[in-house]
Amino acid sequence: MSKFLTEQENFWAGNFGDQYIERNIGNKLLASNINFFVKALNAISPIKDCIEFGSNVGMNLKALSFIYPQMKQSAIEINEKAIVELRRLMPETNIYNQSILDFKSDKKWDLVLIKGVLIHINPSQLDKVYENLINATGKYLLVCEYYNPSPISLTYRGNKDKLYKRDFAGELLDRYDSIKLIDYGFCYHKDNKFPQDDINWFLMEKTSL
Repeated sequence: MSKFLTEQENFWAGNFGDQYIERNIGNKLLASNINFFVKALNAISPIKDCIEFGSNVGMNLKALSFIYPQMKQSAIEINEKAIVELRRLMPETNIYNQSILDFKSDKKWDLVLIKGVLIHINPSQLDKVYENLINATGKYLLVCEYYNPSPISLTYRGNKDKLYKRDFAGELLDRYDSIKLIDYGFCYHKDNKFPQDDINWFLMEKTSL
């Protein structure tokens, strides 16, 4: 019997998720991530804590710790191998080893981050993830994903129904009056100094709880 509700969750909790870790670590990625977050978070006031939805081994959180050395960090991660690495970065009590679909907490964080994760969520479950993101947001929500004006499904490394593009931020803004768009931008994979995937980022502020 499957441990998770969707095929996509099992996919990332298993061997493919383990292999992803090996492709997405290293100082080059760390440098690119630091540059990325300096730009994406330039417009916000100081933040004291952050939670990342789908953090993997914490490469994004490592980058943020260079920019905000005093930031308290938390992470939600489905893959057990990634959890081992996260334990090197933060206290066990700050790590949620579960699907982001199941995440529930009364706590709110100054910054909620999701980067390259919504694209892998089963579209039928997006509303649940959107709700969890909004509920966790105390001040700011940063969404960084592949963009397409209308929903499409693509083959991902030979696997069908594992990668989706759409206007994730637009859907959040349409559904929730409690958030507003502050800034947005694009990263290019051929950037000469700090390449990232071709992702769009959207920084939103929560104006009411």
